[in-house]
Amino acid sequence: MTKRTVRNLLLTLGVLALSEASGLLLMNVFDIPALITTVFVFAVFVISLLTDGYTYGIAAAFISIFTINYTFTNPYYGFDFTVPANILSAVIMLVISLSTSTLTTKLKQWQSLRAESEKERMRANLLRAVSHDLRTPLTTIYGASSAILDNYETLRDEQKIKLITGIKEDAQWLTRMVENLLSVTRIDSGMVKIRKTPTVLDELIDAVIVKFRKRYPDAPLEICIPDSLVVIPMDAMLMEQVLINMLENAVQHAEGFTKLSLQVKIAGDFAIFTIADNGCGIPKERLANIFTEYYDRQTHTDNTHGFSGIGLSVCATIVKAHGGAITAENALGGGAVFRFTLKTEDASDE
Repeated sequence: MTKRTVRNLLLTLGVLALSEASGLLLMNVFDIPALITTVFVFAVFVISLLTDGYTYGIAAAFISIFTINYTFTNPYYGFDFTVPANILSAVIMLVISLSTSTLTTKLKQWQSLRAESEKERMRANLLRAVSHDLRTPLTTIYGASSAILDNYETLRDEQKIKLITGIKEDAQWLTRMVENLLSVTRIDSGMVKIRKTPTVLDELIDAVIVKFRKRYPDAPLEICIPDSLVVIPMDAMLMEQVLINMLENAVQHAEGFTKLSLQVKIAGDFAIFTIADNGCGIPKERLANIFTEYYDRQTHTDNTHGFSGIGLSVCATIVKAHGGAITAENALGGGAVFRFTLKTEDASDE
């Protein structure tokens, strides 16, 4: 027996039991027996609406018919189906059950089709974004390597070093992009299970800073974290990827920024991570879908890589897999602010 079946059974039995209790209350305490049938009709409607398929609603209708006839109709605690009112109530409840179950089933089918259509749309957007973003670095790698092979004897050493350095940087960028794609697809498909281990916040931030500085040694990064010991259950490698992706996103696409900060605050049982810059900000029309759509934060006219939003999708996927929440907004004074929360753990319990 599946969890879904158990849920449907418990819901059906619970609603019917509540209806019978309400009926007894109406008859014995308030002396309003006329409302008892209405209570059971409403119960059949609720069961048909909240359960899967037709079975539970129809079963609830029959159980309600026999319950009303046996418990709440004279002669009490005996069956008598010759009364026209009982027959009419039975027909009404069956009609309500069938109608509601039919509408609910069709609605669920429509929602399923819509969800699948949305997934296909996102896959198509992802493929277009990936195709676009792969083309630029691959073209650069091909052009630089061809230039070295075709003009090896005539190129000066500094020219060779510059071309090889460009190849290396583009290859590193492609590697990070592929890692991001794998993270999104594996977590979304359930192939990767989040294994949380108690992680000291200071150690996490130190690891992020070391990796970030290797890529962007001149970025004006400010760090602000609590002085006290903070322990957070998490997959440390995945959370490193989240923070690096978000910092890298700011460096590459916050046009004109002069400040970049990573701040962590503790509020109750939660750690609030904030990455903020004072750059160009995010277009208002894209804020609502920034973690699901694959878009360019700005139009790039130089040799930098266009950003498909894959890094932000990775961030949202990993944070949600940890049970956290993630948001993005524009700061009042300019720039973008990304914020996500994680559940903390009392260090004294370790």
